[in-house]
Amino acid sequence: MKAILFDEIGSPSEVLYLADIEQPRIEENEVLIRMVGASINPGDFLFIQNLYPEPKRPELPRQVSGNHGAGIVIRGGKNTSIKPGAFVAFYYYNTWTGYVAVPEEWLIELPAGYPVEKASQLLNIITAWDLLTASNVKQGDWLAVTSGNSAVSIMVTQFARKRSVQVISIVRQLRKELDATRIGASATIDLSELKGTVKDKIKEITGGKGIAGVVDNTGGPVLTELVRSTVFNGKIVINGGMSPDNFELHNFDILLKGLEIKSHVYRYFFTPPLPGDKNELNKIIALSGETDFYVPIGGLYELHRFEEAIRNSIDNPSQGKNIFIFQH
Repeated sequence: MKAILFDEIGSPSEVLYLADIEQPRIEENEVLIRMVGASINPGDFLFIQNLYPEPKRPELPRQVSGNHGAGIVIRGGKNTSIKPGAFVAFYYYNTWTGYVAVPEEWLIELPAGYPVEKASQLLNIITAWDLLTASNVKQGDWLAVTSGNSAVSIMVTQFARKRSVQVISIVRQLRKELDATRIGASATIDLSELKGTVKDKIKEITGGKGIAGVVDNTGGPVLTELVRSTVFNGKIVINGGMSPDNFELHNFDILLKGLEIKSHVYRYFFTPPLPGDKNELNKIIALSGETDFYVPIGGLYELHRFEEAIRNSIDNPSQGKNIFIFQH
């Protein structure tokens, strides 16, 4: 079967290649999965560049790329209980290929009719839910979301709408095909058209109230202004760094407002789902599975088009996730 591999650490556009590998053999606690879809994420690129901490390190040579995916259970090892035919999503390893072996504990079972384009990036949907929760905003609060055109930000905005939170979507430039207010944002700040400062605009939008939380995927000077636009006890959650610039703050910007600035790490980055997560995961899956829950897709690609898929993921991240699909 075909797989996208790399033999050395480096830029994804330079080190990845397509080759044949053997179908994996499963251990007693593992499940063989026929892949249906696998999204391309910034985290996959960090893995290829060996920038993740242990144990998320590639094993060279011929490391299979990809960490997110969804597929159909073919069979399980002796110590597994999931039934063949189950539709599952997971965040693990080796997803950019036709079949993978995954320990059963990492699998999240999905309804049979759950859309493949959502299943392929389920961990991003869970991340959006977790980012909103971490911001600690309540019904009626204002939340600022940066990189508002990105897939995760779009999903944060929709989950916020379902909790009656008012969202200010901040974008580098508005996209004609995507109006954030149609998917739940109360207001949008287009940085390319902004007259004055972000802080002044937020004051205008919120009627001087300010924002209770920030979900930031950008950083840079905009984050500085957002921190200075928050109410007392506000929460700043940092999930990415698309801006090449640093943000600058004085201690009193944080201290005198009782602010909390924290980073976000994937819920299942180091450890698999717990049995106690099931009810919440089922709620996330049900809400995101609704037909009006929009998940942007950049494109669908078979593995032989991997160079184009990688290039589009790097050059056009705001268009949505690019997804590998598999023909069997």
